[in-house]
Amino acid sequence: MADQQPEKTTAPAADAPDSQPTVITNTDTPKETTETTTAQPAVETPVAEPTTAETPAEADKAPAEGQQPPQAEEEKPVAEQPEQPAYLAKNPALAQFFERLPAILSSTGHAEMWGVPLKDSDDAPTVNVLIKFLRANEGNVKLAEEQLTKALKWRKEMDPSALAESTNYSAAKFGGLGYLTVYKEANGAETVVTWNIYGGVKDINSTFGDMDEFVKWRVALMELAVKELKMAEATSVIDYDGEDPYQMIQVHDYLNVSFLRLNPTIRAATKKTIEVFTTAYPELLREKFFVNVPAIMGWMFAAMKVFLSKNTTRKFHPISNGANLAREFPSLKEQFPKVYGGSAPALQEGARTVNLIQEEPAPAAPAATEAATNEEPKEQSKGEVAQEESRADSAPEQPKTDTAVTAQEAPAAEAK
Repeated sequence: MADQQPEKTTAPAADAPDSQPTVITNTDTPKETTETTTAQPAVETPVAEPTTAETPAEADKAPAEGQQPPQAEEEKPVAEQPEQPAYLAKNPALAQFFERLPAILSSTGHAEMWGVPLKDSDDAPTVNVLIKFLRANEGNVKLAEEQLTKALKWRKEMDPSALAESTNYSAAKFGGLGYLTVYKEANGAETVVTWNIYGGVKDINSTFGDMDEFVKWRVALMELAVKELKMAEATSVIDYDGEDPYQMIQVHDYLNVSFLRLNPTIRAATKKTIEVFTTAYPELLREKFFVNVPAIMGWMFAAMKVFLSKNTTRKFHPISNGANLAREFPSLKEQFPKVYGGSAPALQEGARTVNLIQEEPAPAAPAATEAATNEEPKEQSKGEVAQEESRADSAPEQPKTDTAVTAQEAPAAEAK
């Protein structure tokens, strides 16, 4: 019995250690874990870090996937580029100019240029207008935008289309000074020509004295010519670097005009005309011919080539004898007036001009009646007549000063 008791005592003692090892094992396990994390910190830590890094990476992927639609939207323009018109794809400056067009039209409150309603880049007439303004500024979008803005504001204020239809231009002031002709080629193409006859000025102070009136008359003549270009009817876009069918010819005739002196009145009117035409009518001039220019004035055109761009001076052609003008247009020669080397009637007979009104000399009749009823006033009127005659004697010298300034107009007016 005594032998069995120790076994029973030993059994519980053995049970206790059996359970203890279990506890110890549990204790050792954390130790091993601790030792593991301590002994291999460099190994498990990087493993744990990528694991935690992978979770944000996956999280990043999710938003990235969520952001795919915006990326798809950004890629849409790239997909549409092949559909962009060739004239825009080849000319980024023109495309940029069109991006600015809505803002330009909004700021000016006017959307018409030379009879063309300005729309978008799919409208050929609109594209041609913007090409002209871009060309005039050598591809500089900012400068082209500024000029187009000024031109639109000017047209809104001046309403040149209405000026072309006006009937308020005095025949005494502007009769015989400006004409418009349209000549047709064998293939149906038309050549628009404007004529400025400076030798036809009868009274400098009357013609140029009211500067605003003179400019309006010049603008009216220009608008008539622009209408003949028919830009609003264009069905194709002009080549930016090629020929432009929407341009005209200008002829300045200086017959019987002197280049010796400058008249301040003419100078002011001409300067204003230059400013208006340079801003509002860019790239509408194909060539300009200066006819009946004295050979001695050749130095003036030589000077132009020094100070002006080749693109501008190449359009200027001085001709000392006006009868040689038609030679410059072999296919149209017969349609030019005889005085310019052709076979057609004089400009006064066959050319168009702005609407002119004949002023009635009503005030002169009462003056004559009063002079006839009173001898004393009649003697006074003789003095007045003498004064008028003296003015008439000096008048021929004044018109000669016309071209002195109009010659200055040559380098700049409508040069572009």
